[in-house]
Amino acid sequence: MALKLYGRDPLKMFENAFSETMTPFFSSMAPSFRVDVSEDEKTLYIDADMPGVKKEDVRISMEEDILTISAERSHEEEEKKKDYHRIERSYGSMSRSFTVGENVDIENIEANYDNGVLHIVLPKKEPAEKPKKEINVK
Repeated sequence: MALKLYGRDPLKMFENAFSETMTPFFSSMAPSFRVDVSEDEKTLYIDADMPGVKKEDVRISMEEDILTISAERSHEEEEKKKDYHRIERSYGSMSRSFTVGENVDIENIEANYDNGVLHIVLPKKEPAEKPKKEINVK
């Protein structure tokens, strides 16, 4: 038998209250975009959904073994005539970083942007041999 309070489910009431009050807080905290990351033997693939972002507002950089994708989604001025009830779309700067490893061939990374989706292809290379040294214990 489920717990009911005056014909209402208190857990559902808590879930609804949390969802309504916290979702706008979390969504406005850090605008971001969703990605799919996959790989095969020779390549890493990153597909990022970036609706409403112009191609010229997307930046990709690689520093050591960290790939960073950043973008800016501009906010058009709201129409003053409209009475908005809910605004969920985020605007502003967004950034995601991924550790891709040292075996990425950074000279041959390719990226293209089509219909709001950024496709990045990161070819792999053979990892460089790291020098080994034994340390004598004294």
